[in-house]
Amino acid sequence: MNTTVNVRLEKKIKAEASKTLSGLGLDMSTAVKMFLYQVVAEQGIPFVPTKNPAAIRARWDAQVAEALKGPGYKTAAELHRALAKIK
Repeated sequence: MNTTVNVRLEKKIKAEASKTLSGLGLDMSTAVKMFLYQVVAEQGIPFVPTKNPAAIRARWDAQVAEALKGPGYKTAAELHRALAKIK
């Protein structure tokens, strides 16, 4: 069974969000559904709300550093051999 969610917000924000989402191939309803599914999956807000660019950059840098901790590969062939072992 489906239900409806009504949200009040400023016209300008709605218009800007709609334009941005349209550029991503999404409509407002789909984006809100995606957000709510992530809230459930993560049992909380799926991002850290902030307007501080330094905090955003620090979080990004930490995520990149974590991602780069992997073994690394010098050639595509090395990567393919490693992936073949993961079955």
